[in-house]
Amino acid sequence: MAISRNTQNHLAKGDFEAVEGEWLAALEENATDLDYFVGVARALAGTGEEERARFLLGMLDEQLRAARDGRWDVRLKLLARAGSLLLPPEELHPQILATLDHLYAGRPIYKGLRDSVGLLRATHDIPKTWEKVERLQGLLAFDLGSVVFMQGRGAGRVVEVNLGLESFKVDFERYPGLMVGFKAAGKLLQPLPKTHVLRRKLEARQELAALSPPELLRVMLTSYERPLTAGEIREDLAGIVSEKEWTSWWSAARKHPQVVASGAGARQSYAWAETGGDALESVWRSFEKAAPRRKIELLRRDGGRDPGLRDRMSAELLRLGGEAAAGKDPALAFEIWFALERAGTVPDGLAWAPDQMLARATADPARILAGVEDRLLRERGYVMLRERRADWAAVYLGLLSQEADPRALDLLADALAREAPRDLERFWDGLVTQPHRAPGAFTWMAERAAVDETLRARSPLRLLQQLLGSLTRDEFSSFRLRLLALAESGSTVPRLLAHLTAEQAAQAEEAVVRAAGLEPYQREQLVNALELRFHALRKETQAALYATTASIDAHRDELKRILSIDIPQNRKAIEEARALGDLRENFEYKSARQRHEYLNARAASLNADLVRARPIETAGIDTSEVRIGSRVRLVGGPGGAGERTITILGPWESKPEEDVISYESDLARVLLGRAAGDEVAVGGESWTIRSIEPYAS
Repeated sequence: MAISRNTQNHLAKGDFEAVEGEWLAALEENATDLDYFVGVARALAGTGEEERARFLLGMLDEQLRAARDGRWDVRLKLLARAGSLLLPPEELHPQILATLDHLYAGRPIYKGLRDSVGLLRATHDIPKTWEKVERLQGLLAFDLGSVVFMQGRGAGRVVEVNLGLESFKVDFERYPGLMVGFKAAGKLLQPLPKTHVLRRKLEARQELAALSPPELLRVMLTSYERPLTAGEIREDLAGIVSEKEWTSWWSAARKHPQVVASGAGARQSYAWAETGGDALESVWRSFEKAAPRRKIELLRRDGGRDPGLRDRMSAELLRLGGEAAAGKDPALAFEIWFALERAGTVPDGLAWAPDQMLARATADPARILAGVEDRLLRERGYVMLRERRADWAAVYLGLLSQEADPRALDLLADALAREAPRDLERFWDGLVTQPHRAPGAFTWMAERAAVDETLRARSPLRLLQQLLGSLTRDEFSSFRLRLLALAESGSTVPRLLAHLTAEQAAQAEEAVVRAAGLEPYQREQLVNALELRFHALRKETQAALYATTASIDAHRDELKRILSIDIPQNRKAIEEARALGDLRENFEYKSARQRHEYLNARAASLNADLVRARPIETAGIDTSEVRIGSRVRLVGGPGGAGERTITILGPWESKPEEDVISYESDLARVLLGRAAGDEVAVGGESWTIRSIEPYAS
């Protein structure tokens, strides 16, 4: 406790006898209250009563040392806070060492660590001595057998202290024998108390596994001084709660009335309240501070905990709903009404019920529904609107331009297609003409065109041009990945090509070539597809690349794997790496980007080669002369008695060490066109062609 008012009055009056009396009474009551004793001693010294202060501190010191088993831990704190007042400088260091000996002499590593931190050196430098004491105590926390936690490694046990190398050896479950230096230990290792879930998992796994779900969750949540996410809980309990059991275990555990959830979505975290009442009060405090729409979520999540809590939440939302309906946020009132309906607390005859708001002649239903953030509620509102208003089709057309969710857009468009098809067709035409006015709707329409041939056939060239142009427009930045996927094989862009006329082909090719938002391999594939369909677009091609059917199939399979598996996986990896933070220092992002560049380059190269690839035909091959696909048997060479068989295939099959050569090689050029019996120079030696046959015969 702090210095009492009585003691302060005695000090102010100079009544030091009374101060001593209160000191002695406090000494009998609680000799460990250093805040009081050190405060009084310093106050006495400040009034010139240093000797009295030293005498009283001496009494306290003696009582601490004489206590059963000694209160050496408190004495060490007393020396740290008032040692310079209690003892002369030359005696303070020896007393610090003596106190440490009483505290830690029973530990095998104590003396070694004491010497290692230098406590026996520079004994006159008391401030430095206390820094060494602090370091010593920090290292003693990692004594032999101590259980510690390390980020990324989990819980482990200290199995060796190497004073020579100044390091600890720690056995972690998946990383046995990990060495941690003394200097790094304080930053990397965290001692775990006996009650911590990770220590109990290490020392009493079966006992922990036998606990009920709520009790195990209590142990888990009380092991930490902060709320935990479900992911963190699941990670720590791996091996205690199996993957198969997790869903049912988690459902049972988190329903306990003392579990308090906070946050939302993936950031939602959990803590353990002292009592069920404390938990309810914590939930209510979070509800009071929350924004209106967050209050709706909290009612849905926590309203079932307690009828009283549910009614308090509902009353507050009812008030907010009335204000929103009368003010500028009818969409919020709409959402609140449905939240109250789910909770069973919506009163009868409410003037701002959704059906009344939508049916009112003066209402702006598009404004109401466009502001509803929950998609399912918006869809429910769309259905209600159609049932209650004769002008629903006109409202639907306006909503199509405002809606961004594909499923909700499908609902609106399908209703219009059945009952107002001409209006919908005019909307399609306007969307293709000016897509930037409704980026979400245009992206959805372009995706829908992949499976809706009538959409593709309406204006294929214009849709193709607008879709490719949208890839680099700012209005479409949040939709770019969805649009880029539409250029992949089997999606909208390739399927649009089938609806183009010969007169439109050149414009389509120009749009593809100029589409900066496409990957290089995508542009090349689309240009090739156009040239295959419209031969007039073909330009001078490169020389054919001859290869075996097996090689062509293998390269085609590699391209298919890159396009359908590797590139999508890499795109996902880039997004995950981008979410980790600062891209300048993000190794995962840089690595994924390098992989992205390699895959695109490889895909473009494979595609270019496959376009000019031609199979080497062996059936009916003319063996009157050496051709691509021939196996040539030679005789001659050194001494004229050598034999050699050379197979001429393509660059993909070339294996010179096995005498399989490419038709592009210098040796192949020497042999091609020659007949049996001809003499040829190979490697500076003279050889004669004995026979020519197909390589696959």
